[in-house]
Amino acid sequence: MASGPLDGIRIVEFQGIGPGPFCGMLLSDLGADVIRIDRAGGGGRAATPANVESRGRRSIALDLKNPDDVEKALKLIEKADGLIEGFRPGVMERLGLGPDVALERNPKLAYGRMTGWGQTGTLAHAAGHDLNYIALTGALGAMGRKGEAPYPPLNLIGDYGGGALYLAFGLLAAILSAKSTGEGQVIDVAMTDGAASLASMFYGMRAMGVWSDERQDNLLDGGAHFYDCYETSDGKYVSIGSIEPQFYALLLEKAGLTDPDFKSQMDRKKWPELKEKIAAVMKTKSRDEWCEIMEGTDVCFAPVLSMAEAPDHPHNVARKTFVDYEGVTQPAPAPRFSKTPGAIQRAPASPGAHTDEILKDWNIS
Repeated sequence: MASGPLDGIRIVEFQGIGPGPFCGMLLSDLGADVIRIDRAGGGGRAATPANVESRGRRSIALDLKNPDDVEKALKLIEKADGLIEGFRPGVMERLGLGPDVALERNPKLAYGRMTGWGQTGTLAHAAGHDLNYIALTGALGAMGRKGEAPYPPLNLIGDYGGGALYLAFGLLAAILSAKSTGEGQVIDVAMTDGAASLASMFYGMRAMGVWSDERQDNLLDGGAHFYDCYETSDGKYVSIGSIEPQFYALLLEKAGLTDPDFKSQMDRKKWPELKEKIAAVMKTKSRDEWCEIMEGTDVCFAPVLSMAEAPDHPHNVARKTFVDYEGVTQPAPAPRFSKTPGAIQRAPASPGAHTDEILKDWNIS
């Protein structure tokens, strides 16, 4: 039984990788009935509980080069509120499943298209990955240490932040609009657009003259001594984000930093020297010792945990941020709802595992 604020919403997801499945997972976790159309004949991988981004959905296997199966896909689309596809521009049209055909069959459909470069533009038909998309937006160039190459920040900003989250947001906005207007529409999600949008605050700060194009030279990119990660005596790390004056004063107190130069918190010329001084102090104690001193205070402090450590941290345990499902420790559905909590609906499905069940449930002969 579905649980969550999206209970009753139906989504058709065309098999993809990375951000497309992650968007489907998010919607499923919040109660939507998400049907994944997999390629018949072994086009998808067999499910294991560790395919976390594939959790929660049922799968139907179709041969989209077969007109009969294309018709089955269209009948699913007729009954859906939203659609997820992540192919290169033109692929869905060639399959006979493009937005014109889909919206003719279902005028209220929210047709979600997600690509790296978008449906239009000079790069629309080129291959690419997260790193390329965030490089084009200025986001990648802003991250990294001074004098070093930018570093790949996992594929969180382009694929999942700028892609999957904006697709989920756009789909739900279009579904709401269709419920009030009776008209569906196409949502063109480009990871370049989403990543640029995520960087809005920094573009604003640059326009105000308070953000430099040089890496590790700014308030939030590791340039400031009070906003960075520091190594401890046991080779581990802690994070400090003591931006506000009262939090910064507490940092100085807890760390025993009495050098008068530390009083000039916002003197950017002193940041490199103060960073060296605080780094030396942080290396005098282990990560656990600094946790005893600072964790839970207003210093704005947290230990830098590995993925092996994070699920066992007392705060994450108290909030049940991670759950054990089918023997796999994984992030729980988010965000939290007071009256309609989300839940993992089912384990990842192998391609075609629910073909007959889906056709019956959606009343498709």
